Amino acid sequence: MTPYEQLLHLAFTAPNDVKYYLTPTTLQAYDQLRIAKPAERPFRFEQVRLGVAMSLLKLVSELGDHDESRQVLDVLHRALSEARSPEAIDRIVGREAKLFDRLYENLYVNEQGEELLNLFGRTLDADAPELLEDIAQEAVDVARTLDFSDNEE
Repeated sequence: MTPYEQLLHLAFTAPNDVKYYLTPTTLQAYDQLRIAKPAERPFRFEQVRLGVAMSLLKLVSELGDHDESRQVLDVLHRALSEARSPEAIDRIVGREAKLFDRLYENLYVNEQGEELLNLFGRTLDADAPELLEDIAQEAVDVARTLDFSDNEE
């Protein structure tokens, strides 16, 4: 299993989340990137970026019960599900730019949350599949050590 797939399965564990977020498009994004023709690669790359970003925001929202993270997560999910080009992804995300601006407002996170948000920022800045794969692997390593116990109290 690729780091991308591992990250998806670590982030989305609840049955309803699996059903809603782990669609065939999401699950197959990495494989589609690997076999994409050169003209399709930018779009396929963006799909993988969306999957990594969604996973990171899901983990952040679980760590801190952070509503803004969930709202941005839903925008990313909609972009991944509906868009058929990089431009369409930009349009969907651009319409909700205010949510991204609010993502870091009123946000209290612990060290683990900060690591996840740092990885989220790096995901948005990544410009090559190899970088996204490295980020996904780092995120898998972080996700395996997350402590959600403070959230359960």
